[in-house]
Amino acid sequence: MEGAWHRGKWNKKAPVFTTLLLMCMFTLAALEPSEEQTCPPSDYLSTEGICCDQCHAGYKLVEECHAPGQRSICTPCPDKQYMENRNNFPNCRSCRTCRKPNEFQVSACERDRNTICQCKDGYYKFHIDGETYECRRCKKCGPEENEKQKCTPQENTVCECKENHYRVKNKCEPCKNCTNECKHLCSSLSTKPNVPDQGSKFLINIILGVVSVGLALLVLVVLITYMATKWFTKKRLQNLSSQPSDVSPDTCEQVLISSEESLGNCRVKAVPQSPVSEQQPSNLPDCVPLEIKIPDLIYTVLDLVPVLQMKQLVRTLGVKDTEIEQAEMDHRSCREAHYQMLRVWAKRGSHAGGGGRGEVLQRSLMQDLLDKLRKMNLGWAVEELETKYGIQ
Repeated sequence: MEGAWHRGKWNKKAPVFTTLLLMCMFTLAALEPSEEQTCPPSDYLSTEGICCDQCHAGYKLVEECHAPGQRSICTPCPDKQYMENRNNFPNCRSCRTCRKPNEFQVSACERDRNTICQCKDGYYKFHIDGETYECRRCKKCGPEENEKQKCTPQENTVCECKENHYRVKNKCEPCKNCTNECKHLCSSLSTKPNVPDQGSKFLINIILGVVSVGLALLVLVVLITYMATKWFTKKRLQNLSSQPSDVSPDTCEQVLISSEESLGNCRVKAVPQSPVSEQQPSNLPDCVPLEIKIPDLIYTVLDLVPVLQMKQLVRTLGVKDTEIEQAEMDHRSCREAHYQMLRVWAKRGSHAGGGGRGEVLQRSLMQDLLDKLRKMNLGWAVEELETKYGIQ
């Protein structure tokens, strides 16, 4: 009787347990991670996780959509700006300006395409990086060369050596002694290469030995000088750091690293804007050449060039390592130190501006700065400087 009573009690509770089990299974299935949401090719996944439509070419994004089925708010690119493809970017790109006198405009900039420029006759495009190029004069073949391919606005002249000539250090030489380099150009192999005698070999070995010893001594002297300079610099920095000083919040501590000098030894703080009194004068007559004021140029370069490449730039501009170290010791802030390094370079060719407007930079130094930035693959910074100062 007792067993039958328990079985009856279980039979009443069985449907309840079954229902709870099924509810648990459905809950676990709902909690399983869903596949990553994908959007159609013409849409993009917004910050709110919604598929929004992209802006058409020639437009930029103003506001994303907020619900499925809604459209993003886009606006046309302003004058002198463009966007070539569909996008969801908040800013358009600046139009290219053709550089005179070696380049002319083929078609003007539109909202959906950039300006198309072409090198004039006698010049070709020399690509500095993926987006930056300059028009350079076409190469002329030498007296011992034949023109294999003429120069075009896109490619330089291609030259090849004349018959029975071969190239040595980018110069075509006639094949005379049937050496290994031009053996295939000789009609016969009767002429043997000159073989130096034993006396000449002994003299050559002596010269090579003396040169090797001299180079080894030179390397040793340079290494000792470098280690001594490094040790004295470290001691000076330690003495300076041990003295109490009022350090403002926007300064950063310089740390000397035992390996190659690193630019990551300080924390970059807020970028100070150039004073109003140092801003470049505008609305000058067309007949007056635009003056490049040194403080304004330096602040512009500091804003464009990455901090980690600043020392590389000033070294290529001719600033000495001692001057760089002095700037770092005089200024705890990275930006102030970099400003001082650029000022050392700029003051070598500065002169007083007309009307008491301060020091201005020589145009030759400005061109040197642009060339160094191109070699560092900072073509976009070059374009910004050329646009700001109207350099063609």
